[in-house]
Amino acid sequence: MTQVIDHISILEKFLALRQEGDQLALHQYLDDQNISDVAHLIEEHETLATEIIGVLSVHRAASAFKILELGTQKTIIQELQPLKTAALLNELPADDRTSFLEELPTKVVRELIKLLNPEERKVTLSLLGYPEDSVGRLMTPDYIAVQADWTIAEVLEYIREVGKDSETIDVIYVINDQGQLIDDVRIREFLLSPPERLVSELTDGRYIELNVYDDQEKANQVFRMNNRVALPVVDNNTILLGIVTIDDILWVANEEFSEDMQKMGGTEALEEPYLEISIFKLFKKRVGWLIVLFLGEMLTATAMANYELALDKALVLSLFIPLIISSGGNTGSQASSLIIQALTVGEVTLTDWWNVMRRELISGLLLGAVLGLIGFLRVVLWSQIFPEVYGAHYFLIATVVGVSLIGVVMFGTLSGSMLPIALKKLGADPAVSSAPFVATLVDVTGVIIYFNCAYLFLKGTML
Repeated sequence: MTQVIDHISILEKFLALRQEGDQLALHQYLDDQNISDVAHLIEEHETLATEIIGVLSVHRAASAFKILELGTQKTIIQELQPLKTAALLNELPADDRTSFLEELPTKVVRELIKLLNPEERKVTLSLLGYPEDSVGRLMTPDYIAVQADWTIAEVLEYIREVGKDSETIDVIYVINDQGQLIDDVRIREFLLSPPERLVSELTDGRYIELNVYDDQEKANQVFRMNNRVALPVVDNNTILLGIVTIDDILWVANEEFSEDMQKMGGTEALEEPYLEISIFKLFKKRVGWLIVLFLGEMLTATAMANYELALDKALVLSLFIPLIISSGGNTGSQASSLIIQALTVGEVTLTDWWNVMRRELISGLLLGAVLGLIGFLRVVLWSQIFPEVYGAHYFLIATVVGVSLIGVVMFGTLSGSMLPIALKKLGADPAVSSAPFVATLVDVTGVIIYFNCAYLFLKGTML
């Protein structure tokens, strides 16, 4: 409640100063506010976004701009005066600037790059030259690197000179004359060491680095496993090119999560916020998967057509078809979601496929047994209350339902767990083995399993 009141008071004060026309007071007031409060104010009142960014000092404008939603950023750049746009883009950290530019059309990027000063333009073009989802797109060249033969006193003096332009000074990087990474050393080691001590005495060669061409998802896993705030980025010759910081990785993790959720829901990933993407683009993202799933469900109809004679003789079997196929689809979707998540965070690798299969077979058997028992008891008990519903062979029908559920659930868990691993092995995104896709696959096999169980137990009686 207090936070809402604070934001209202900021808006009221802003509007009051704006009405007075005192630009200096307005500038000073906004510069004194927390960046998160300013960003929240912009997001809540997007019509004021460009004006607020224009009033802020360049450094604080850049700090606020980089945490705004992409749609708001685009609006600001479109409406901001050219001189302010140039100053803002030049002030943005190289990695944040690259992340913004890569979301824009090529023609717009070309025009905006012209506004950068020569040094920032060179850095930006270099970062944009790396593959789209690579670590190279995330890294920043703003880091502190020192030589192994420097003293601690020289390092601390160097940090005082250039540290303000660095993305972070929590970790200092040690390089040789060729620019190759030797080690990374936390700042506390320098602060607690005697001034005359050499940097080489602090190094142990135990560092973790990322390759500039590594996938961003891999970087996310490395950060998670090693509890780092920043990691060095090197080329194939271990030349230090830049660093990636935890804030960029958190952004990647959020993007990956959103993308996976969209794919698991049976649609292509959206490159723009939902409310900003055009209806036609949204249609294109969704229609492809829907067609694939629809064709898959047609296979279910084809499978059922093969058992038309069985349905004619025992129409009661049709009552349980939705129950059977939905149970398989649900368990398959569960397994698929669990394995995709495990693959994403590195809990499961491709070499674990046998352990996954073994565990899911056992899980499927247990889950199927529980559902099968419930289905069996339901048919038996219902027959005691309403004998005419299932007829004289209710016990056999109950057996068909129970055994079918065991088989369908086992197949659902097996296919749901193995599909993501198989896709990852083939180099595809495991998230595309989405819940709807697995459900469609299990629908077809569920019908086949169910009717084959019916033939097995009802042959000679109802069939």
